[in-house]
Amino acid sequence: QVQLVESGGDLVQPGGSLRLSCAASGLIASIYLVGWYRQAPGKQRELVATITSGGSTNYIDSVKGRFTISRDNAKNTVYLQMNSLKPEDTAVYYCNVYDIILNRDYWGQGTQVTVSS
Repeated sequence: QVQLVESGGDLVQPGGSLRLSCAASGLIASIYLVGWYRQAPGKQRELVATITSGGSTNYIDSVKGRFTISRDNAKNTVYLQMNSLKPEDTAVYYCNVYDIILNRDYWGQGTQVTVSS
């Protein structure tokens, strides 16, 4: 059974930094697209960043230059380094793994990020 466990969310002041982690277990050998999504209160869930099996990354415009997605294949873990955080980054952040071959989605439980002074 596939399990994704996020961690690293916290309360941080504007301008601060956080690193989110998403530890995966139960994944079989396949081709995956991994993404970080976020959902703020009263808003739709949005895709923030993605990373392919080959390491290619993509970001939404509002986080470019501030967030970095990376992966450690040996640890089956994906990270989201968030710098220069703004109040509008406040949201629950979710890790998503999409199995391209099997066309299956897996989600973590989410981790709360709050940016406030």
